[in-house]
Amino acid sequence: MNDFSYSSIGPEPGQAEPGQWPKLEAALAVVNRDLLATLPGQDALILMVVPPWQPLPPSGIDRGQVYVAMPDGRWHGNAVNACDLEEGDPPEPDDAATVLTVVADAAQATIMELFWQVWPLCREHKTGMHPRPAGATDDWYQGEADTVGPPVWWCRGNRDGKPHDVCLVGELATTLQGKQRRALRHSKRKPDSRR
Repeated sequence: MNDFSYSSIGPEPGQAEPGQWPKLEAALAVVNRDLLATLPGQDALILMVVPPWQPLPPSGIDRGQVYVAMPDGRWHGNAVNACDLEEGDPPEPDDAATVLTVVADAAQATIMELFWQVWPLCREHKTGMHPRPAGATDDWYQGEADTVGPPVWWCRGNRDGKPHDVCLVGELATTLQGKQRRALRHSKRKPDSRR
């Protein structure tokens, strides 16, 4: 669980039921491809739900806050679903690109805080990357209305390098060097060969 104890204020957080958050689940599956490709031996991240602390609002749609968490239930960072349903926000973002960006950002926060390591890492510049829309300008900020492309892992570059889009979120395996890519392909075939 997170370091915060819920026992005195409400129900305990728990893993999201399959199908409860379909858009968030689909986005997390894409982000988990990147995680498993770049951090061998790491188990896939999960969605954790913190139930509402108070009775349901009149709308009756508050299903709690959803976080991207380690398999043991620990997480760090912001919720990936809407925080203010009374304002008319949908429980999950409507736009698939927004959902993927939010989930990738939350996964990054959890991995970096709990492992104390930069993730994901640009192989060219050896610096951390961040999710943002493809082709966004260098001065782009999250929440900007006129985002253009699908979410990518973006590298700021180094002092001598230019910022650049590295790859689509979910495609970090394509950036691996030959030996690492072959090891990843081999590990994916291994479970299938037992059938």
